[in-house]
Amino acid sequence: MTLWTSTTVGTMTLPHRLAMAPMTRDRSRADGVPTDLNLEYYRQRASMALIITEGTQPSDDGQGYLLTPGIYTREHIDGWKKITDAVHAEGGRIVVQLMHTGRVAHPDNTPHGRRPVAPSAVQPQGMMFTASGPQPLPEPRALELNEIPGVVEEFRRAAAAAIEAGFDGVEIHGANGYLIHQFLAGNANRRTDGYGGSVANRIRFAVEVATAVAAEIGAGRTGIRLSPGNPYNDISEPDTHEVYPALVAALAPLNLAYLHLIHWGDDELLGTLRRGWPTAVLLNRGGAPLEARIADLDAGLADVITVGAMALANPDLPARLRAGAALNDPDPATFYGGDEHGYTDYPALDAVTTN
Repeated sequence: MTLWTSTTVGTMTLPHRLAMAPMTRDRSRADGVPTDLNLEYYRQRASMALIITEGTQPSDDGQGYLLTPGIYTREHIDGWKKITDAVHAEGGRIVVQLMHTGRVAHPDNTPHGRRPVAPSAVQPQGMMFTASGPQPLPEPRALELNEIPGVVEEFRRAAAAAIEAGFDGVEIHGANGYLIHQFLAGNANRRTDGYGGSVANRIRFAVEVATAVAAEIGAGRTGIRLSPGNPYNDISEPDTHEVYPALVAALAPLNLAYLHLIHWGDDELLGTLRRGWPTAVLLNRGGAPLEARIADLDAGLADVITVGAMALANPDLPARLRAGAALNDPDPATFYGGDEHGYTDYPALDAVTTN
């Protein structure tokens, strides 16, 4: 079966094709420093072919949610270094996902308490959970033209910090309605300068971030995640067939390690992007059954498949699948925030079989 064959993704050799998707868990310290509980969570899942961490902010402005980790201070780096060391000691590979949430944020959740920044001052629909309870997402402040290079620089510096922290690479989060996705989407990006309007202008920020990160840490250690057509966080994209092939064509010469796609039901577009991408494609089909995901490997649509809830609820997922064992069910009530419950207390197969 293709699932259990090794493959190369950038500078990494993966022992099989089943990777852990990034999942926000809201269990870091208030200052964004990872904890020993985070360490145990990632260590437990080191048998996945690759771990992609939860979204990790590259700056104060990049934080949207409570208790999410950062990768831009010495304390962040030192905290993550313990985690990468633990994963590597178990034989695993781990990359950090750099997530700047842009307008999907609230001042109460950030270290500086300032308004969120975004391509344009367009207030998204939705609520943000804060320490004082759910609050409406505020209207963001539009980035000035001369500020945009500084945001690109935040990604570059965070990527350098990630390598110092021992990560095997970086995944740039360009999906799910966060900052890079906001630049791509016309309803969130109403700029009239070189970063807005035409498709070529709207993809510019994503390409500049990827170029800067690859130049800093190497293309073979740089991936990017995209979710064409995903309406999450109040995104509208009626022109995916124009935007995403253009973006992939602009990114392809960089020869990045991988493209991580969240499939949103458009098989024609998926095929187009697969054919246009020169290196590995990681594919996430959301709640699709595992058999359908494995079929993507066999059909050549993906080189690696990523799973979220399955990896969350089954810390030893590869061993369970190889053994044909039953899977633990994830507990949605414990997905965000809290302690070890629904985080590090899902039983491993050996714990079940020895009881």
